[in-house]
Amino acid sequence: MNARHFATATFTLAALAAGVAMAEDKKPDMAKPAAVEKCYGVSQAGQNDCKAGEGTSCAGTAKADYQGNAWKNVPAGTCTTIKTPKGHGSLKPF
Repeated sequence: MNARHFATATFTLAALAAGVAMAEDKKPDMAKPAAVEKCYGVSQAGQNDCKAGEGTSCAGTAKADYQGNAWKNVPAGTCTTIKTPKGHGSLKPF
């Protein structure tokens, strides 16, 4: 085997090994979904995540800003710290 073939084979093998190592590093991040919770009273009209009480069916159907029975998914543990013009977010409909 001449030097050029040996160098090419070595480079190819190194590149493959590096790619495998990088792919394995990404797996734990992709496997863990971020924890979320339903937070009522924080969505803008038409921007709720799902069911917003009577007369609505699902995402995007809230009729008013900060509607008390419309929820939005937010990072877990942050709901009650979200401040709106109508007060703080709530873990229960109001």
